[in-house]
Amino acid sequence: MAMNKVEISGVNTSNLVVLTHEEMVELFKRVKEGDMLSRERLAEGNFRLVLSILQKFQGKGNMDDLFQVGCMGLMKAIDNFDLSYNVRFSTYAVPMILGEIKRYIRDNNSLRISRGLKDISYKALQVQEEILSKTGHLPDYEEIAKILGISSYDVVIALESLKDPISIFSSIYNDGGDTIYLYDQIEDKRANNKDIDVRMSVSDAILGLEDREQFILDQRFIIGKTQMEIAEELGISQAQVSRIEKSAVKELKKILK
Repeated sequence: MAMNKVEISGVNTSNLVVLTHEEMVELFKRVKEGDMLSRERLAEGNFRLVLSILQKFQGKGNMDDLFQVGCMGLMKAIDNFDLSYNVRFSTYAVPMILGEIKRYIRDNNSLRISRGLKDISYKALQVQEEILSKTGHLPDYEEIAKILGISSYDVVIALESLKDPISIFSSIYNDGGDTIYLYDQIEDKRANNKDIDVRMSVSDAILGLEDREQFILDQRFIIGKTQMEIAEELGISQAQVSRIEKSAVKELKKILK
């Protein structure tokens, strides 16, 4: 895991217990009989699972806090897991650990989400965890929507609101040279590359005109003044303004051919 320190929340991450599948099964049997020591051993044996999930949340908060929150999800998964689900414990536990961490980040996020959306997302997570704990499978959006009596669209929007926003200046690739940022991959639907090329070509062509020609074109087509207004401002006749304008436009067409 890409962490600078070996210890997190008092746990030495370089010396964690790793349980085999057989050991996990035996410990779960003992937990069902009320053996709290086996419960602790199961938790310690799955700390690596929590740490692996935390990799997704680098920079999203204090790692010590997030680890403790993730462990709360782990304990919830241990208490609700049943061997009859016929799934590996890690498969069952990951959504619960993720849910606890996302809920914590959501409640401590500076980005404010509407109360109504927050309520729906909280209820959707509850339904998700309840179905998972009872059946061992993660429900889809339609299943959650049916239970809550809302549209699947509302469920999607609510759960998506739990995801952290990403800066458009986030680096998405770096080969040791130039960095590619997220905004480099965002398309502007209002204009295509052809439009941009044309505007750049016109701008370059205008810079090749004389100052007076540039001024008249700017006043006529950018500012929107009449030839008479420009003539009065320059102290020349309207006919002269008209000739200069026509000459400038002709020159632009010649350059842009």
